Amino acid sequence: MTTLGDRILDISLPKIGEKSLFTKDLEDALRNDTVDFVVHSLKDLPTSLPDGLAIGAVFEREDPRDALVLREDVKESSLASLPTGAVIGTSSLRRTAQLRGSFPHLSIVDVRGNLNTRLRKLDSPTKEYSALLLATAGLQRMGWGDRISKILSCSEMMYAVGQGALAVECRSDNQQILDMLAPFNHPETYCRILAERSFLKTLGGGCSAPVGVSTKLTSLDTNFQLAITGGVWSLDGLTKVEHTMAQTFAQIKQTHKHKLSPTEEGSN
Repeated sequence: MTTLGDRILDISLPKIGEKSLFTKDLEDALRNDTVDFVVHSLKDLPTSLPDGLAIGAVFEREDPRDALVLREDVKESSLASLPTGAVIGTSSLRRTAQLRGSFPHLSIVDVRGNLNTRLRKLDSPTKEYSALLLATAGLQRMGWGDRISKILSCSEMMYAVGQGALAVECRSDNQQILDMLAPFNHPETYCRILAERSFLKTLGGGCSAPVGVSTKLTSLDTNFQLAITGGVWSLDGLTKVEHTMAQTFAQIKQTHKHKLSPTEEGSN
């Protein structure tokens, strides 16, 4: 199935102004009983789900960090060493804001399309782009891991809420599907993305907002400690608000579904 975000390629994502660009068409199919469940890239899934829908499972997360993909003739460069005016392609306000704050000598240009399309633009003889910033997990899933020039650390680029994880959405009243999906839920990933999505929901931001996170789950004997760092940037990248907090849990519960409703957030 194609979504609104797949069909509108001539307008940058923030300018479209729709929080459910990559999910609404799929959720409509769920509500119409056309399909029993759908799989999303979790970073595209709004923090508030439509009534009657729930997350049935979150698969184990792949690398959530961002990747720098450099054009072949500058592949030995870094973001810092690229010449003034070098063009970096990204469709993300989060990446754009962080790049502008850390590397003001670079020119950030919107680039749309699927991975193959974006890589073709990078490899074009016109050499319009010096590099792309893309999700590491997406490149690896599509077999393009060899194109990664560098995986950016969280200190260089905080990643998007839910990035690197896949979520299965289903109808909340379909217990048979919920029971079928439950064994696929990865508790450690679920714990991390729950904190990330709660953070984003509290801010009232969508998946295209200049908001980044970094989470870490550490085993402490019989306990677990979850640490989260959240950051919000101005669009020009010159202003940043960042905060880190941690909480210790006695155990991580195996969960069956989640809507990130206020009641559920308070009980987890």
